[in-house]
Amino acid sequence: MDMPKNHFKQRLRQRQWQVGLFVGLASGYSMEILAGAGFDWLVIDAEHSPNNPATVLAQLQAAAPYPVQVLVRPMSHDPALIKQYLDAGAQTLLLPLVDDASQAQDLVRAMRYPPEGIRGVAASLARAAHWTGIGDYVQHADAEVCLVVQVETRQGLENLDAILAVDGVDAVFIGPADLAASLGHLGEAGHPEVRAAIEDALRRIAATGKAAGVFVTDPAPATHYRDCGASFIAVGGDTTLLRSAAVKLAASFRNGKAGSGAEP
Repeated sequence: MDMPKNHFKQRLRQRQWQVGLFVGLASGYSMEILAGAGFDWLVIDAEHSPNNPATVLAQLQAAAPYPVQVLVRPMSHDPALIKQYLDAGAQTLLLPLVDDASQAQDLVRAMRYPPEGIRGVAASLARAAHWTGIGDYVQHADAEVCLVVQVETRQGLENLDAILAVDGVDAVFIGPADLAASLGHLGEAGHPEVRAAIEDALRRIAATGKAAGVFVTDPAPATHYRDCGASFIAVGGDTTLLRSAAVKLAASFRNGKAGSGAEP
């Protein structure tokens, strides 16, 4: 059995435009629906959503037959948790709240096998290795894993150049919500100061040759951020899509035509 190629990582290097979605429903059933929806990538959120290694595994399995690339966002920088997600089959991890180069270096080491890193070796227990079905998995895994760090604080922006200089950081993703809070604009991700900080960060990231990403739900700023250097974006989340569609559907019948939707 051949080592799976990380097409998301390849496209990052080629600066191909990639559109993704955050997945927080913690369900393999809904993941399979999204996997066939046409996104380039999906990220299973285990930072804010009720996901754990078992639910992440189920979603990776549900998406496996589809061409979409699936990332995982762990809840912390814990090397043991990172090891579990990599062994479960995730090739790309999105790590939140990376504030300095030292944290970035620790994350690179957590994702790599010795001697470059500290990832534990257990191919016979790892879905990623097809339980030794991929005979040379441990020799080639480091080349296929992809580390995307999230810069989403004032401190992270101040240390951005040093973070970008860390070998093994493949891309930087800007998180507008936490960044807005850190800059004193809680709940105002569209504030002019926040947008200016995002634009500057995207340009600085792209100038180094590394891939830049950002969360944005409006097509107009998405186009602008692309012009600033972004090559991959997240455009929403499954929870928001479900709620907005459900609210809209309920309202369309309750407040519908000619008063026919009067409550009983």
